[in-house]
Amino acid sequence: MQESKLEPDTGKSACGPKLYDGGVANGERTIHVVIVDDHQLVADGLGLLLSNQPDLVVSGYASSVADVAQLAQVTPPDVVVMDFHLQDGTGLDAAVAIRRIHPNARFVFLTRDESDTAWLAAVEAGASAFIHKSRAATDVIDAVRRVGNGASLITPASIAALLGRNRELELKRENLSPREREVLRLMAGGRSSREIAQKLGISYTTVRTHIRSVGMKLGVHSKLEAVVTARGLNLVE
Repeated sequence: MQESKLEPDTGKSACGPKLYDGGVANGERTIHVVIVDDHQLVADGLGLLLSNQPDLVVSGYASSVADVAQLAQVTPPDVVVMDFHLQDGTGLDAAVAIRRIHPNARFVFLTRDESDTAWLAAVEAGASAFIHKSRAATDVIDAVRRVGNGASLITPASIAALLGRNRELELKRENLSPREREVLRLMAGGRSSREIAQKLGISYTTVRTHIRSVGMKLGVHSKLEAVVTARGLNLVE
């Protein structure tokens, strides 16, 4: 494996973190930005977009948690713009690595993953913004600028709603009995009610009772809905 190393911009793709010399904005407070994304095209496009702003300077790129930890040693970022999913971990892992070195760094998650899992990780990371990659370029620029100037775009109300949903999901998980989870797992594997009864050594009527109970506890009305919900709760693969 090629060793990651810092190197100046040559206009060519390179492995490992990349460090750039920043200019001075015209009389404005300069916000130094590090971009963390394992898709070269996305990172390059985002870098071009942000570096065209007079008050934003892209001071480095990284594509993994290991890279960003190395990069943070040599360039203190004001704002880190990163995807949630990286080659060797998550945005939360990257945030933890950066905060060990630069505790005042601020984070903007820019991702396609809008799941509650990603949102919770962003909150845990202390992120100040969580933006979907389909948003307009002006929205991203505005978010980076506002976060760099101390604003938080994740409101207490949205955090409370997120935590409420998460607690609701936890209660649904806790309410299912071991046998109901087993029935769910077999349903997810495509087994019919009679096949499940035979597999578990119980009656067909008992299986139907378990399925009705699962439906009530998960708030669903069909086997398919139960399986989809169970996958969303990470109860089945």
